[in-house]
Amino acid sequence: MESNRQKKIAGILQKELAEILQKAVRQGGLTNLIISVTKVHITVDLTIAKVYISIFPNEKSQEIIAGIRSNAHLIKHEIAQLTRHQLRKMPELEFFIDDSLEYLNQIERSLTGVDNPIENPELLQRRKKS
Repeated sequence: MESNRQKKIAGILQKELAEILQKAVRQGGLTNLIISVTKVHITVDLTIAKVYISIFPNEKSQEIIAGIRSNAHLIKHEIAQLTRHQLRKMPELEFFIDDSLEYLNQIERSLTGVDNPIENPELLQRRKKS
């Protein structure tokens, strides 16, 4: 269970990360891309923040998350500057794709009969734990 401190830091990071990533998308000229920070988990010792990102359309999600991971140190520095009065120490940022919307979409397609998993069991992919 998360402490109040973990929840507070996660909320601050989620808000600031969303603004930074959306600004980067706009500056990069990717007008047809929606990126959002869906969840941030902070470890008990407050040293690591696991950031879950939802990217739509998800065709480019691997490419986008790779770019975000390669610039993690720059993102961390920018957030440290923005939160210097709120956080004493900036946690390390680890970025992951939040595939929950795609997973729900697959379930909906299965239920509506578009992709019938009974006729084609290959459609049932195991969900990856992160």
